Amino acid sequence: MGHVIVVGAGQAGSSCVAKLRNGGFDGKVTLIGAEPVPPYQRPPLSKGYLMGDMTLERLFLRPESFYSENDIDLRMNAWVEGIDTDAQVVSLGGERLRYDDLVLCTGSEPNRLPAAIGGDLRAVHVVRDLADVDAMAPRFVAGARVLIVGGGYIGLEAASVAAKLGLQVTLIEMSKRILQRVAAPETSAFFRDLHKGHGVDIREGVGLETLLGDGDASGARLSDGSELEVDFVIVGVGIRPATALAQKAGLAIENGIRVDARGRGSAPNVWAAGDCTSFPYRGGRIRLESVPNAIDQAECVAENIMGGTKDYIAKPWFWSDQYDVKLQIAGLNSGYDRVVTRRTDADSVAFWYYRGAELLAVDAMNDPRGYMVGKRLIESNKSPDPEVIANSETDLKALLKA
Repeated sequence: MGHVIVVGAGQAGSSCVAKLRNGGFDGKVTLIGAEPVPPYQRPPLSKGYLMGDMTLERLFLRPESFYSENDIDLRMNAWVEGIDTDAQVVSLGGERLRYDDLVLCTGSEPNRLPAAIGGDLRAVHVVRDLADVDAMAPRFVAGARVLIVGGGYIGLEAASVAAKLGLQVTLIEMSKRILQRVAAPETSAFFRDLHKGHGVDIREGVGLETLLGDGDASGARLSDGSELEVDFVIVGVGIRPATALAQKAGLAIENGIRVDARGRGSAPNVWAAGDCTSFPYRGGRIRLESVPNAIDQAECVAENIMGGTKDYIAKPWFWSDQYDVKLQIAGLNSGYDRVVTRRTDADSVAFWYYRGAELLAVDAMNDPRGYMVGKRLIESNKSPDPEVIANSETDLKALLKA
């Protein structure tokens, strides 16, 4: 059956090799990861793990023994230096591994602050992998002053943990509002009020001019001229697809590694899945940064390697945990022109995004029923009348049968 090499031991890579074995693939399987630990969950890193509520072993997607028991050659702490797509060879620490199929699951990497404004000072952290969180965890002590740069979900989740642990938290967002790139003003307002209620100092329309300090970051000068004293800084200004290896190998890049509907890249026998890919979606191309996408796309690729002819049909959904609020998002809100608010009680609310009469997405805060129904409606291409949604007396489940 040949040799499948999977580069990238995150959610997508782990899902791909597990699907291969569960699907009956009996060839050789190699999973290559740059970190010194087996594949693990990333979302709890900045929440349960950082707060000390979750051990390292509980982060693991599967026990380390899973890989040996399923005859998967897990290479940890290993870096792929290059790929020769003509010879179908991966170069790994002086070793040359030949593949019959290669799957790139290289994920994404965080944007960092330029060195010119203090990005290379100590005590400046990003939130992406285990090493990042282990490095910042000792700084999370009550009373410490933390500056969070970026008001997206990464920054807000970090702010919620810091505030819960008693830190003094200042969060700056250079756009007019937090979550401006990904959510409606209604969702931004909900989370602004939530964080302010927990003592977070949120400053919108304010950017970072420069960090101050000699060695460690000890302060910040902001674009409005104000200065802050800080003990450490967390940078949450977005991520980008990790495409350097693919680009060096000559693969087509288009906002990620360009793949077709079945997950094939532009070179023979090369596939890709997860955060690092852009793929066909509703007549265009998108790249999704989410755990469900990483799992589903990687499993689709595994099926196709085993002879399947399956197109990957993305069903976008996301989540974020902040304080006692669970946000669940279904669909993609790009192009919306109306937001309908549905509130069923004091603790839950959902914002439904429409473009004309078409339902695009739902942001549900502590509203699992609204999320579940909205997700199923979107996946079924059903769009209830906005006025029906706004009526809190409407039986949402009945809409699924309409």
